[in-house]
Amino acid sequence: MDLISSRNNSKIKRARALRGRKSRRESGAFLVEGIRHVGEAVESGAELETIFYAPEMLNSDFGADLIAAQAQKGVSCYATTPQVFESLASKENPQGILAVVRQAEYRLDDLAPENFPWGVALVASQDPGNVGTILRTLDAVGANGLLLLDEGVDPYHPSAVRASMGTVFWHPVVETDFNSFAQWARTQAYHVYGTSAHGEVDYGDIERYTWPCVLLMGSEREGLTAEQANCCERLVRLPMLGRATSLNLAVATGVMLYAMLGRS
Repeated sequence: MDLISSRNNSKIKRARALRGRKSRRESGAFLVEGIRHVGEAVESGAELETIFYAPEMLNSDFGADLIAAQAQKGVSCYATTPQVFESLASKENPQGILAVVRQAEYRLDDLAPENFPWGVALVASQDPGNVGTILRTLDAVGANGLLLLDEGVDPYHPSAVRASMGTVFWHPVVETDFNSFAQWARTQAYHVYGTSAHGEVDYGDIERYTWPCVLLMGSEREGLTAEQANCCERLVRLPMLGRATSLNLAVATGVMLYAMLGRS
């Protein structure tokens, strides 16, 4: 077995560049690291371009079988030394397998109440861990996807992909601007619910959330602007009984999603 032993190998350099947003945008590809995450990519039908693995680090029969199966399907699979693999990996104690995967292409016009009855929209979110965690939570409650409004974090950032625990492969993620979202929501007759410290009702006091619906969450720093709040059918507040004045975005979104699940 030939091992890639140089960190300056052209294939390694291209894959390493995918840590950066510019390269991910230009190539339409992203890095997926770890046995579970690569396995989820394969099971979902995502398009794998390349697999890199370090035989000395990969202690999993499932991982080895996965590589063999993908190689048979024509996916380029390259063995590396542990040192080269660690130059690709973004986490400590890597499991020895990493894939380059094509980004799924979804547009706002692809979504409608028939295939997207319930989802989350985030305004200019800046934390990739929050985005990945929200994807994982909306999967848990059976919601259908995520809309990222007005730029913000790249959903294919390694930290977002890792925090999603593979759910990024199973739900549409659409990047668009707020005005396009607002027009789409009106045209498709979505009920938009938002959260605000100045919300008119406590989240626990709403008896029913009407489908199809979107939970609109403001940015981590600023919350919803007046224009964004006006897009909402109802503004809901989460009670803050201690000294903290706000919740982490992913936590607040999770609280709301489970409240909506029980009142649909």
